[in-house]
Amino acid sequence: MQHAEFIAVVRDESTALADALRAGGGDVSTPVPSCPGWTIAKLVKHTGTAQRWACTIVETRATEPVSPQSLDLGLGEGTERDANALADWFVDGATRLADVLVAAEPTLEVWSWAGHDHAGFWSRRMAHETAMHRWDAQHARGQAGPIDGDLSVDGIQERFDNLAGTVARGAAPMTGDGETVHLHCTDREGEWLVRLAPDGPEITRGHAKGDVAARGSASDLLLMVYGRIPTDAVEVFGDAALLQRFQQLAKL
Repeated sequence: MQHAEFIAVVRDESTALADALRAGGGDVSTPVPSCPGWTIAKLVKHTGTAQRWACTIVETRATEPVSPQSLDLGLGEGTERDANALADWFVDGATRLADVLVAAEPTLEVWSWAGHDHAGFWSRRMAHETAMHRWDAQHARGQAGPIDGDLSVDGIQERFDNLAGTVARGAAPMTGDGETVHLHCTDREGEWLVRLAPDGPEITRGHAKGDVAARGSASDLLLMVYGRIPTDAVEVFGDAALLQRFQQLAKL
């Protein structure tokens, strides 16, 4: 997928996330089961803050770290308690982010936490961030649609591409004693073999036999990798306990 396609995802998935917030009678206190301890209001604020952070980095051409805590979020008093007001705030930020990304070449040099220091990192990251949290919001309301298949294939690859960055930010390293996990999309071209080596994972694309194999739609595999659905929600062949351990290391 390309820069422009990721920007379109940001727009579309942000609209769907805002719609999910407004649904359910506009109850902003609805718990989000896939993000334990969060309400739907907190989920939307988190996603909107991430989008505004990315927007600031790209718009200001920042080449040094920018603290999310330094941002003026523009949240008026009572906004977080009103579903319509919070949804409007969220869509305003998403629209601004998309417009800023459109005006930036994907190769534009800007800082990122993953070491991929260009604007294209942020269009890709925000597309996946928004799509995943759209799913979370819809799931909280009781009916979550799948994530687009092509986006899901890229999302699995993006998780692996950003491993070093997530570990640097405090995530557990993905290590083991050489065990292998095979991921196989059934509705798109997308296969990975992950070898959990002592010093970090070795990841190759393509068909291979692993100690455990997980097969499913690209959306379900992505949701499984991120810990949104249980490992037995996809087809599992081989060491089921290993797949569960892999999920614990991979999910965010």
